[in-house]
Amino acid sequence: MLDVRFSRALKLMLSLALAEGGTVTAVSSTELARSLDANPSLVRKLLVPLTEAGLVVCAKGRAGGARLGRPAEEITLAEIYRCAVGDKPLWACSPESEKVCLVSAHASEYFAELTAEAERAVLASLGDRTLADSVRELRRREQEQAEA
Repeated sequence: MLDVRFSRALKLMLSLALAEGGTVTAVSSTELARSLDANPSLVRKLLVPLTEAGLVVCAKGRAGGARLGRPAEEITLAEIYRCAVGDKPLWACSPESEKVCLVSAHASEYFAELTAEAERAVLASLGDRTLADSVRELRRREQEQAEA
């Protein structure tokens, strides 16, 4: 099963970045849930690591809500990814079995190295992109769609 936490966390952060540019700066978990097609409790769970990392600031109460903790230009997608997935590896290796042949003797170690290499590449790619870059890309796509 594929993990969708990064996708949801990115959508949440994009929603907060777009709110920053408008008249509303804090967005409620209910409003964020609506944009994610999820329930508010899931949104609150997604917000916990983002808040702990300082990417989001949350205020409780009627006038509360979530807002970006830093400017969108200073938040990389790699930071959002790390908050969303934690230390969970990109791929999980199948359980080790008895070492009876070349494959069973070395495949787990090889797979772990392959996974680490792929994860470094993913983080490098995401580290080159900011939340503000992503907002600009969404706006570009919207513009192209309007012109088509």
